[in-house]
Parts: sequence; C-alpha cells; structure tokens
Amino acid sequence: MSELPKTFDPASIESRWYAHWEASGQFRPDRPNAEPWTIVNPPPNVTGSLHIGHALDNTLQDILTRHARLKGKDALWVVGTDHAGIATQMVVERQMGAMTPPQKRTDLSREDFIAKVWAWKEESGGEITQQLRRLGCSMDWANERFTMDEGFSKAVLKVFVDLHKQGLLYRDKRLVNWDPGLGTAISDLEVETREIKGSFWHLRYPLADGSGFIEVATTRPETMLADMAVAVNGADARYTGLIGKQVKLPITGRLIPIIADDHADPELGSGAVKITPGHDFNDFEVGKRAGMAAGAMLNMLDAKARVVQVSDGLIPAELLGLTTAEARKAVVAQLKAEGFLIAHLDKDGVEHDAEPRTIQTPYGDRSGVVIEPWLTDQWYVDAKTLAQPAIEAVRVGAIDIVPKTWEKTFFNWMENIQPWCVSRQLWWGHQIPAWFGPDGTPYVAETEAEAQALAGAGVTLVRDPDVLDTWFSSALWPFATLGWDGTQPPFALSEVEGQATSDTSATGASTSLSTNGNRGRPGSQLGGRYPNDVLISGFDILFFWNARMMMQGLHFMKDVPFRTLYLHGLVRAADGAKMSKSKGNVVNPLGLIDQYGADALRFFMAAMESQGRDIKMDEKRVEGYRNFATKLWNAARFAQANGIVASTTLEAPRAELAVNKWIIAETIATVQQVDLALADYRFDGAANAIYQFAWSRFCDWYLELIKPQMVDDVRGQIDDESKAVAGWVLDQILVLLHPFMPFITEELWHAMGPRDHDLIVATWPMADARSLDPEASRKSTG
Repeated sequence: MSELPKTFDPASIESRWYAHWEASGQFRPDRPNAEPWTIVNPPPNVTGSLHIGHALDNTLQDILTRHARLKGKDALWVVGTDHAGIATQMVVERQMGAMTPPQKRTDLSREDFIAKVWAWKEESGGEITQQLRRLGCSMDWANERFTMDEGFSKAVLKVFVDLHKQGLLYRDKRLVNWDPGLGTAISDLEVETREIKGSFWHLRYPLADGSGFIEVATTRPETMLADMAVAVNGADARYTGLIGKQVKLPITGRLIPIIADDHADPELGSGAVKITPGHDFNDFEVGKRAGMAAGAMLNMLDAKARVVQVSDGLIPAELLGLTTAEARKAVVAQLKAEGFLIAHLDKDGVEHDAEPRTIQTPYGDRSGVVIEPWLTDQWYVDAKTLAQPAIEAVRVGAIDIVPKTWEKTFFNWMENIQPWCVSRQLWWGHQIPAWFGPDGTPYVAETEAEAQALAGAGVTLVRDPDVLDTWFSSALWPFATLGWDGTQPPFALSEVEGQATSDTSATGASTSLSTNGNRGRPGSQLGGRYPNDVLISGFDILFFWNARMMMQGLHFMKDVPFRTLYLHGLVRAADGAKMSKSKGNVVNPLGLIDQYGADALRFFMAAMESQGRDIKMDEKRVEGYRNFATKLWNAARFAQANGIVASTTLEAPRAELAVNKWIIAETIATVQQVDLALADYRFDGAANAIYQFAWSRFCDWYLELIKPQMVDDVRGQIDDESKAVAGWVLDQILVLLHPFMPFITEELWHAMGPRDHDLIVATWPMADARSLDPEASRKSTG
C-alpha cells in the first residue's frame, strides 16, 4: 500500500492510469460467457477538436460503459471518426491555398487530391481521439473505425445499390440547399439562419389583357426573372375573377398564369404572391400542385449564384453574370424606371422604394455565404417509405426514446418527412456507384464492371463525380462498424441449433429470434452486438442521424439499431445563451481539465444532466467537484493513517456497533438509489446520490464518529470492526463513483491495499436490502 501524497494532483494520475488501461486491454470486450453490452459513439469529424458538447456526450457514454463493465457485462464501446466530406475537403484546400505558389483543388487530378487528403488524415487527422482519451473515455481503440475505411466503404456501396434496386433510391430534379461558396448541395444541419436587415418590395404585375394589374410583394425582387405564376387564395373574393388569367412579367415580358393555392394568405399583404418554383422551397411545392414538371421550372442562377439565361432567352444581356445582390439593385432600378415599383410610405409620409424588414436569411455554416434554394439533379432516398417501420418501432416501444417528450417531435417530423438528398458535389467521400451512358441513363452497381454489364458491351460509361452525404454513411454506424458489409444474412446463425428463426414484429420488419449461442438475447445479431443497447446523442441530430440509423437498421438488419435512444440537451453559457465563437462565450473543456482535472469536469456534466434539459456552464460548480475529489482523497489519507485498508469481501462485514450498522445500511440504500437512477438514465440523480453519501454521510459523519479520541494527549485506536466496515464502505464508494470519476477512484483503489485486479473491472456493489437496519439508522442520526 503506497502512501498517498498530501495534495491531490489530477494531472499526475490521469495520463498514467489511462495509458495503463489502454495498454493492458481493459477497454476490450473479453468476457466470452458474459452478456454482451454495446454502445457506439456518434463519430466526431476527423477534423474536429473536443468541444464542450463532445465532453457531455462522451462523459454520459463512458458512465454507462464503465457501469456495464462493473456489472459484469462484456461491454463494448465502438469508437471511430467520420470522414466529414465538406469540412475535411475545406481543410486540405485551405492548406493548398497557403502554399507557395498557392494551389487549387482543380490543379490536381481527382485521384491526386484524394491522395493528399488521405495523407493529411494520417498526419493530422484524429486529434479529437487523443482528446477523448484525456476525458477518460474507455473506448475500444484496438478496433477504431473510420467511415472511409475499406470494410465500411463496402457496406456503404452495398446499401446504395440495394436501395436503388428496390426502387427506394432514385435520381430526381428538386430544390436543394445550394452553397455557392462550396459549390455543393448541403443538408439543413449545415445551414445557419441569421437575422439581417432587409427590404420588402411591392411590385405591379400588369394583366396580359391590359385591364389592370395585380400587386405582389417580395424580399427577393431579382427572382421575378424566373417567376412562373402568381398565386392567390381560391377563397379570396378579390381575385376569384382573375384565376386562370395571365400577367405579363415586367422586364422579360413573359406571360405567366394566375393560379389558386392555399399558400397565398388573404391576410398578408395584397393576398397575392409571386411563385418562383426554381428558387423557393414553398414555391416549388406550389408549382408541383399546379402541375408544373420540375424539368420545366426555370432556373436563373448558376452554381456560383450568378444570373444565367432562362430557357426563353428573355433576360436582358446586361443582367447576365451578375451576383444576386447586383441583380437585385439592377432589377429594382429597372422596375422603378418603368413604373412597376410601388413606393412605400413611412410613418412620416415619406416615400421609399421598399419597406424595411428583418429577414431570416440562410447562410452556409462553413462557407459563410448566402444559401440559395437551387433546382438541380440529385440522388434521393425515399425516406417516407423507410420511415414507416421506424415510426412503428418507437410507437410500440421497440425503441425507447428518453426523455419521452421528444417522441412527439419525432413523430411529427417522420410523418411529414421529405425525400432525402444524398448526393454532394465534392471529391472527398464515397463516390456514388453510378455510371452514366451517353444518353444520360444511370447504371448503378458496386463496380464499373457490373455497371458495364448492365449497360451492355460497347456503351461508353462515365462515373458520377458526386459523393454521398456524410449522413448516408454514418446511418450505417450501428452495424457497419461491427463488420457488416452486406454479405451477412439479416440474422445471426445460432451456434447452438445451427439455424435461425425469424418473426414479424409489430414494426413489420423480420426480426431475428436466434439465441446466437451463449452470446445472448433474443434477436441479437453480429455476435450479440446488434441491436446496440443504447445510443447517447444530442437532440439536435435526432433527424439527421438518429432517425436515419433507425431507417437503415430496420431495412437492412430487420431490427432496430438500438433499444434506447437517450437525447441530452445543449451545454450553454452561464447566462443561458447558446455558445458561439462570434459571441466569445465558448468554453474549452481541455482548459477545464487542465485546471480542475477530468474527473471534476465529468462529474459536473453528470450532476447537471437532467433528462435532456440544457446545461448552464458553471465553472464554480466544476471547481466544487474538484473539491469533492480532494475531500475523497483526504478521506483515503485518513484511512491509511488509521489502519483502514481495502476490503476482502463483496458482502458487508458483520457489525454490532450501531454506527457501523447505520453506515452499512446507508451504503446499501445509496447503491439502490444509484441503480434505480442509472436504470432510468437519470444521470443527475445517480451523481447526486453518490455525492451526498460520500461527502456528508461517510466523510462528515461516519469518519468523525469513529475518529479516535484524544485521552491524556494520547490518540486512541479505531476498533477492528469499524476498520473493516470503513474499508468496505470506502471500496463501495470507489466502485460506485468510478463510472463518473475514473481516475481518482482507480488511484485510491490501489492506494488502499494490494488488489488482484484494477477497479475498472471490479464488481458492482450488491444492493442487499436485508442489510438495512432502521433501528441503527435512528440511533446513529438521532
């Protein structure tokens, strides 16, 4: 038993213990006869660094993983990183631009650029994985995965091809969020909405028969160059006589119809709205309802958001090539000059060209440029069909969403889900397995040879240059990380019976009922690892990742990807504001670890995590939990100084003294509290139960009650019974606290006496209610 230093210094123990755990294989699942328990980490971007949200997310996962390990389960925490198409390509392109002379991606062949990205990944990527180690994450690093590794990539291509064969993946012309700076479609998650000062212009559109005009209002007058209709509400008496007539667009002179659609609100403005289906998501839906084919919708912008000629060639030459901002000024000036602009009167009666408005404007979160709704050909997944089994799985409880309050949001989104655009105009990523013939026909196959066989001999094929959305590949994370590449059947063969049976669950999906030998549970696949036991995730990716894993897992594995989905909140600044670099209120978790230790930060995260509610960052609380660690450290030093050593039994020692009966009962009650809290994913409840017991009842009360008294300047001795009980209770505290504060607990575990195993693989305390002694509790606290 080594004597503990007087001062607790987290930095001196954290790196030592983590290196020991990892080198000795403590994070590997190695209990072949134990019940498997599996969790996968939301793969961080390979370009990323640890932020406070990662610290929360991974702390909660590690608590569950270490707890499962202590409960005797064969715990596996799958770790990996995401190739992060846009972010990674931007990093490498930025580095190329800083070279002398500067280089652009297009200066290289696609193959050479991708080779450069791989080189960057090997040299500089994965910084976050080292930072996760600093947090104490007990991940299975020996089998770290990457969404672009060979096996995972094979699974991605297999899923794409199979979905296409089944008619669930197709090519279509639709509106997307287009980032002109990056030159690619992006997801809603990559769009940042900002409030900017803008204007609201009122325009006169003359009726084609010369009988008058109809007034429309818009925040984007330049898009009138691609207008295809004016919509009014069919119940609006002002316009019923105009429905079916035409207006003649100013500037271009094109004739467009007046149509009826509920999108036009009689209470807003004039009650008439211009419809530009090629550049507005709402207008696109109006156009479809009016019978406009996507191929006939006008697109007046190119990939750089500059004005191009529409099909009828009526846009004046002087407007071609202008940016949207330049075109807006030019169009407004021309409309005003020709009398089509209606002046706005302010409160003082002064005329202005437009009414000032605050406009919600979408920006690319990485490029920083305004996002354009853009009509283009992309690959889409039939999300509506895939969503149905996922909806049912949640509805019948095959997937338990915690907290339950998120179910309503989940159902609302899933029941109104739109086709999922899965193609991106990048070079880094999984290149889409489709080859086009000379007539534009796509041939989808896993290899070029298979595509050629589909097309026929002599047909020249060109591969689609686009890559897949990062979320498409990460949707396979719960099973592709476990070795699935599409060659396995959607069930595990029983090692006992040599066969598998299946049943149709309430989800409508064929669900495995194989026992998979001694590995485990009904329905388990991939060595008992699928379905995963639980997924921990921020609520902000419920639809972008969680729901898509449900869809793909149920479709390809015929079972849910995880049994429980726990959604936590955001970590906010102390004043409740959302953290952002622009506000300067971002907190660096590594700085907090440097100052207070990883254990203190982890305990803060757990103690503040209350069923999905947002957490307000409070450095004073982190400091307080560092003081808690110091309190425990000093309690262990007290034990060492008084002959209290590690316990040799899992069961509580025999006790006759009331104070010892009381602390044993309190210990067992705390174990029960922690067990119940963790079973319900009440991290705060579990953390606070341990905190109150260790600090108040054990340190402040029990140790004081058994402390030797001074008699004639001679300190007495603690009796043997109390020594045994105190050693046992301290052991229980260390085991209970280990999932939350792994470093200090492992250090104290070994400091209390010789052990034949590390704390990380110790046995969770027994909550034996028979040891509770109400009478002793009354005597000790009365």
